[in-house]
Amino acid sequence: MIPNPAPAVPGAVPVADVREVVLDADGVPLSGLLAEPPAGPPRATVVALHGGGMRAGYFHGQAHPDLSLLTLGAALGCTVLALDRPGYGRSAALLPRGQSLREQSATVRAALADFGLRHPTGEGVFVVAHSYGGKLALALAADGADLIGLDVCGLGYRFAVDPGRLAALRERGGAALHWGPLALYPEYTFRLVAPLAGPMPEREEREIQRWPEVFPELAARVRVPVRFTFAEHERWWRHDDEALAELTALLAADPVRVDRLPGAGHNVSLGWAARAYHLCALAFLEECLAARRRRLG
Repeated sequence: MIPNPAPAVPGAVPVADVREVVLDADGVPLSGLLAEPPAGPPRATVVALHGGGMRAGYFHGQAHPDLSLLTLGAALGCTVLALDRPGYGRSAALLPRGQSLREQSATVRAALADFGLRHPTGEGVFVVAHSYGGKLALALAADGADLIGLDVCGLGYRFAVDPGRLAALRERGGAALHWGPLALYPEYTFRLVAPLAGPMPEREEREIQRWPEVFPELAARVRVPVRFTFAEHERWWRHDDEALAELTALLAADPVRVDRLPGAGHNVSLGWAARAYHLCALAFLEECLAARRRRLG
């Protein structure tokens, strides 16, 4: 069992247990963290996909009780499944070089099929994704996964840094680019996040520079609602008005929403702004559910 970030309070909404799970993705073991509603079946299932060099625990931050998407989502009636993407966690031994984005999409779709055989998913699956996980979320939607919608943070279309210097930037300037001002994060964040951080798998890393070529092709095939959030101190991606207009124009999704989050750096879900972001993501899920119900009559 994974420790919850907050003790139970008499009279409060019960805090969901967060436990480790392993899914069978056509022979690939995908590990992750799972929180289910303390009472009754889920309204929907939130699948959370972490960024490069992190793990599923990114969405269950331990530095403060307000950080966890898993306990928050479960308290609001959703099942939350945070996956270790292919090449991370239990699958790293089988996939030491990781997988391409297309391969990750196929693997995660297989894992979600396995999950659905053993767990109620409510009205469907909604994806909350960070950074590289956002690329995978868009690929899942483009490849036909049955999704309610996507909420993507820490991912844009145009780099705000020189793509040819990405490797050097990760080594020398990575802290500033990933985190922004350190005051945006609770005390002990960096000590507690150390076990989650590691190198990006080789095959995943090799594709990074190609994202401006890959995005338009994926975007044209995404039909489900999408919300993008850009942190105030996002430094990897351009998020000026021109860049955002270009990003949204390429997406076939309806609707496409872009929001900004003050007081946050790239690693939003580990900072003080995490709860605000997670609540907004879950509110977007509710909007998507309501729109789906209207369409289905």
